[in-house]
Amino acid sequence: MIRPLFLGSAAAFAIMPGAAFSQDINLNYDNLSSFEEPLSLEAGNVTISVTGLADANITADFDNLIDDDEVTLGFVTNVQVAAETQLANRWTIGAAYFGQYSDNTIGVPDDYTDNVAGFIGTSFGTFIGGNVNQQVRELTRRRRGVGNSFLAFDDFYGQLDNWGGAYVGRFGPSIIGAVVDANGDFEVGAQFQRPIGERDVRFTGRYRQARFNAPDGITRFDTRGIGLVGELVYGSSLYDLGAGYERLDGALIEIDRWFVSAGGQSQFGPLQLSVEGHYGEIDGASEVSGAVGASYALARGLSLNLGGNYANATLSPNGATLIDVDEVTAVSSLRFSF
Repeated sequence: MIRPLFLGSAAAFAIMPGAAFSQDINLNYDNLSSFEEPLSLEAGNVTISVTGLADANITADFDNLIDDDEVTLGFVTNVQVAAETQLANRWTIGAAYFGQYSDNTIGVPDDYTDNVAGFIGTSFGTFIGGNVNQQVRELTRRRRGVGNSFLAFDDFYGQLDNWGGAYVGRFGPSIIGAVVDANGDFEVGAQFQRPIGERDVRFTGRYRQARFNAPDGITRFDTRGIGLVGELVYGSSLYDLGAGYERLDGALIEIDRWFVSAGGQSQFGPLQLSVEGHYGEIDGASEVSGAVGASYALARGLSLNLGGNYANATLSPNGATLIDVDEVTAVSSLRFSF
């Protein structure tokens, strides 16, 4: 949710160099995230916080009109639980767990995924170990669209291993982050954000060295990518622009990829709207995607969500299919966040 600018809070952060970042650890890397403040309780010297949601959805696939499964009913629920306490030396230690269950009533097998991490927060930043591969991505990414919108291709193809270690530290208006995975691949990034008059501006940059495994299960690439994002918030509207370049090096294939993504979102009372677009080229072939979304707040935590998403890209160098996507989907859901 886009909120008015809180200049006092921003100023407070600006005079706290090296403030610990543990209270903002988030292991939910999925597109479905709760916008509500976490539920918190005290158990002795331990603070426990809980966030989560439940989402009942209907998805229509307009590229699959001759198939009986063109319309699917689904249910997704997730929860994150975090516990932390402060030591005598003012360090904060804790752990967080995120779990998500999804069920498709048409016949697709149920799925359960989870992430877990432990952390130590100091005056120099927070050190995290566990399923932390998306920590820098979440710090530096463009803002997600609202409702059920999802912009395809708006990331590098190369991905880090799920397990690893991370560091996140705030220094005035800047936040820096780094992740190293179990394979020795890594990602580093930084964010700068501060208000300028009645506007809020945010700039981010990141570099990722990772791996991409093609759908054929045989072809593998070592990847290197760099991405930049600029964001402007004015009143209840947000506009952002992202650009990136990625190099994929395989045993017999070398591929260059570049892309740009842009979007805007605004709030009108209980209604939020967003629109996004993406264009890229990879080895001379184009990748195109778009997304529109809407969310209407029915009550605290309860909302009606809509989304329309389009994605198209095909890449088969030397006969190896690396990307083959042609999708148009519409999604509506009733969601409760807590």
